[in-house]
Amino acid sequence: MSEFLRACRCEATRWTPIWLMRQAGRYQQEYRELRARVGFLELCKTPELAAEVTLLPVKQFELDAAIVFADILLVLEPLGIGFEFTDSEGPQLRRPLRDTRRIAELHLPEDLEDRLAYVGETIRLTCRELPRALPLIGFAGAPFTLASYVVEGGGSRHYMHTKKLMYSDPGAWHALMARLTEAVARYLKLQVAAGASALQVFDSWVGCLSPADYVSHVKPHMQALFSQLDPGVPVIHFGTGNPALYPLMKEAGGDVIGIDWRVDLGVQWKALGETAIMGNLDPGRLLGHREQLLAATRKVLASAAQRPGHIFNLGHGILPQTPVDQVKALVDSVHEESAR
Repeated sequence: MSEFLRACRCEATRWTPIWLMRQAGRYQQEYRELRARVGFLELCKTPELAAEVTLLPVKQFELDAAIVFADILLVLEPLGIGFEFTDSEGPQLRRPLRDTRRIAELHLPEDLEDRLAYVGETIRLTCRELPRALPLIGFAGAPFTLASYVVEGGGSRHYMHTKKLMYSDPGAWHALMARLTEAVARYLKLQVAAGASALQVFDSWVGCLSPADYVSHVKPHMQALFSQLDPGVPVIHFGTGNPALYPLMKEAGGDVIGIDWRVDLGVQWKALGETAIMGNLDPGRLLGHREQLLAATRKVLASAAQRPGHIFNLGHGILPQTPVDQVKALVDSVHEESAR
């Protein structure tokens, strides 16, 4: 078993495993060259190219896991929710869902898995080529983060439309969340069937909620999601923006809690108790001086204190401006500093 999978199960490892969110992407010259020729959605939907991109960082660095190249919004297309990617504003939905009637009309197609088969094929192709038998992580957006995209129509600072729906029409809100939960569960099971040996659920926007709102509007759906997944496949439950939610996220489910850089890892781990934990270097550290990057890396490792169950990662995705040699220095440093 790989060091990454051992850590997911809180087992002792020979070193602290490391992988990085968005580890295949715009900071890599090879990726930028490919994107100059191929649109983002075309890239996601072309398994041979998506597998090539997935493999780029694990061939370039001594990472302990790969993560399939895809996007959290892909699962929306089979539901009839159209979106497009723009260079200036990111993903944009053509027709946000903000009323009861349209939400009531939202149904999951029987052939959802067939419509997302290209992701499964990407996973199969990647698994054949992974060096050193590395584990491959599949992923999906969490129901709340997807619901926010669906309701807001894109990125948001205040989540005004999302919260308006939650507070003014809780029936419609829960109906939307239930449908998205079922879609995500089926999508993740498709990825496991194709060969993913671990999963990550990204709740990147859930930090905008209070703990009370999380309990009433999100937690039941997350529990329903995790209950449908194979307990033999470890799941990382990642959230950002509100450390008060981490204990509630642990209660909701997942084998590993992914935390951002706004908390001390050791303090947060002590508060969470028995669980594996992932994090939590500030992605901005990779833009600074090398000595400061390595010092910050050692601080995270010291905070974890070699406790079984730590997976080193950033507190969010790699920034596009990150120098490649900084990534290599980080990965090498984690392995050298944490060798048991």
